[in-house]
Amino acid sequence: MYTPVLHSVSYSSAWPGQAFLSVPDFLAKARELKFGAVALVAKVPHVSPASYSKAERRELRARISDEGLHLAALMGYTDFTCGLRRPGIPSGEMNALYIAQLCELCADLGCEFLRVFTGYRLDEVAYDLQYGEVVRGLRLAAKYAEELGVTLLLQNHHDIAAHFKEFAWLLRELDHPRIKAAFDCWAVWLQGARGEQLRQAVREIAPWLAFTTVADYKVMPQFIYQPDHVHYIECVPPLTRATAPGEGELDYDAFFAGLRDAGYRGPVAYEMCAPLEGGGRIENLDRTATAFLDFLRRRQDAG
Repeated sequence: MYTPVLHSVSYSSAWPGQAFLSVPDFLAKARELKFGAVALVAKVPHVSPASYSKAERRELRARISDEGLHLAALMGYTDFTCGLRRPGIPSGEMNALYIAQLCELCADLGCEFLRVFTGYRLDEVAYDLQYGEVVRGLRLAAKYAEELGVTLLLQNHHDIAAHFKEFAWLLRELDHPRIKAAFDCWAVWLQGARGEQLRQAVREIAPWLAFTTVADYKVMPQFIYQPDHVHYIECVPPLTRATAPGEGELDYDAFFAGLRDAGYRGPVAYEMCAPLEGGGRIENLDRTATAFLDFLRRRQDAG
């Protein structure tokens, strides 16, 4: 059985016009929409380790329990290459220490999983230097995670190891029991994988797979009018906008076929983490979150 999870970024005003809910209001909303589990943004404006005292953490843990919810994951926001533009900046160590704080927050909240990223690619720095910093930083972060009983969920989001083949390469090199994969369809699909290749991508990551997040998109070509030529120039890349699950262009039939191949029956989170079709009003966010539950139920019934 898949476990549906609502990601609090969906109600964090991260995008222009998107409604905002405080953490207590978000938890009540998740219960109202009949989710049994949530993932919480581990930074301002939600659950930042810099602003949540020990007493506030105890209160939050109790509130999650009182709402009848399970905290499936905390969502960290790392970038292991962020300091590499200048020599001598310990980028990997800095991010690992940030992760140590997040792992302590996880432990205080009784949460097993912490989502992390690799790093954004820097054109002016040699790629192998960036990749090596990601490996060093993640190994140090995994040490802190192990000490606190937390498992890191490495998401295929940032540039380093974004493609599923390199993502598998990185996971194989890290080879750590406290580093698993949070592998998502939308990233692979936006990189060009379709049909059988998308299904194969899931099978490739299957040995590490522990979490996945659903988001669906419509891709709209963009053009600039050139009056001197009475014509248009196409913009690259095109514009991508979020829509309700199953109403967009992503090939979730192939992706969930890959999940079935892998025997995956874990958390499936939903996020509205882009400008959303229909706007960011609370009513539209609620409608779209409910559509996700129907979307996941259909795939559950399919196998």
